[in-house]
Amino acid sequence: MKKERQLIGPFSQIVTMIGMPPAGAIADKDLEIITQGGLVLKNGIIVETGPFATLKRGADPNKTEINEIKEELVLLPGLIDAHTHICYQGSRAAEYAMRMAGKSYLEIAKQGGGILDTVRQTRRASIADLAEGLRTRCSVLLADGITSCEVKSGYGLTVADELKMLQAIRIVNDQHDIDLIPTALPAHVCPPEFDDPVAYIRKITAELLPEIARQKLSSRADVYIDRDAFNAQQGRIYLDAAQKNGFSTTIHADQFSIAGSLLAAEYSAKSADHLEASGHREIELLAEHHVTGIVLPGASLGLGQPFAPARRMLDCGMTVAIASDWNPGSAPMGDLLVQACLIGAYEKLSLAETLAGITVRAAAALEYTDRGILSAGKKADMIAFPCNNYMEILYRQGKVKPVHVWKSGQKVK
Repeated sequence: MKKERQLIGPFSQIVTMIGMPPAGAIADKDLEIITQGGLVLKNGIIVETGPFATLKRGADPNKTEINEIKEELVLLPGLIDAHTHICYQGSRAAEYAMRMAGKSYLEIAKQGGGILDTVRQTRRASIADLAEGLRTRCSVLLADGITSCEVKSGYGLTVADELKMLQAIRIVNDQHDIDLIPTALPAHVCPPEFDDPVAYIRKITAELLPEIARQKLSSRADVYIDRDAFNAQQGRIYLDAAQKNGFSTTIHADQFSIAGSLLAAEYSAKSADHLEASGHREIELLAEHHVTGIVLPGASLGLGQPFAPARRMLDCGMTVAIASDWNPGSAPMGDLLVQACLIGAYEKLSLAETLAGITVRAAAALEYTDRGILSAGKKADMIAFPCNNYMEILYRQGKVKPVHVWKSGQKVK
C-alpha cells in the first residue's frame, strides 16, 4: 500500500532559493544551502526540508516511504522558462544562413521572411500538427530540467489561427508533465492582410481577446513594440483592451528601439522582455514602476546582438528573470541553462543572481508563488544534477544536465 509521504535524500546539497530578495542584486552568500539534505513530500507538495539524517529519524515508518539516494547529487528547484514561442510550424534555417551572410533581421523581415514566414507555415498547420510539435519540444525542455514554461501565440494573426494556437497549447498542457503558461500575442506583427495596423489591433481587441477570455485559453496578453512591429499609440489600444478583459500584460520591449520600455512603465506591465536596447533612463523607469525585466540571451546569440544590460538592471534595483525566447527564427537554440550561463559570464552576474533568474524570479515574472523555491508548501518541482557542489552547474556552462527530474513530486526522469 502506498504511503502518504515520501522522504527523499540525502542530496550533497539542496539549493533552496529561500530568502532571495524580490529585486536587485544578490550575493552568493545569500543562497541557503542544506548539506546532506532531504525533503519530505506529500501529494506533490513539499512538507519539510532539512538534514536528511534528522528527517529520517523523525519519520513515521508507517506513513513515510524513504527513498534513499546513493549518488552525489545537487538538488535545485525545477527551472522556469518565462518567455518562449515554441508553438509553431516549420523551420527558418535558410533565414539563419542569410543572417550569417550579412543580412539583418529587419532586412529579412521586410523581404517577407522573419515572423511572417512562420505565420504562413503555422496557418497551414492543423491543431494536431501544432500540438505534436509542441509536445516534442516540451519533452526536450522537461529532460533539461524545465518544469514550467511560458508559451506564446502570435504566429496565427487571425482570430481563428490565434485560437488554434492557444487550443493546441491547452491540449499539450493537459497531456504533458510540464506546466505550460499560455500568453496571447496576437499583437506580434501586423499581418499582410492589413495595410493599417490600427485596423488590425481594433479587430483583435474587439473579436479575439474577449473570446480568449471566454474560453479561458489565457490570462496573459503580450504586444511587440518596436520598429516594423507596433508603435506606442497602437500598443495603448491593445493594452487598454487587454486590461479591460482582465488580462495581465507584458511587452516585447526595446529589442531594437526604446519605445516599449516607456510603455511598459506607463502601464506597469508585469514584465518587459528583451531590453537589449535599453539605456540607463529606461532601466530606472522600469525599476521605479516595478516592471520585471526578462532578458533573452538566446535572441542575442541568434542575431549577433549584445546581451541585455542585466548587470545594470540589477544594480538599479530591477527584478531580472532569464528566459530562452526559444522560437524558430531569432532564438532556435532553446537551451535555457546554457543561455543563463553565457549571459551570467558576459554580464558578470553572481551565481545566485543567475539561478534566481531561472527559478524564483522567473516564477514571480509569471505571477506564481508556488514554485521556484524548495520550501514547505511549495510544489515539489525539483531537479538533481550529478555533482556535489552547486557551483559546478554554472561553471560547466550548461554541459552538466539534470539526471533526475521530479514534477509535483513524481519522478519524470
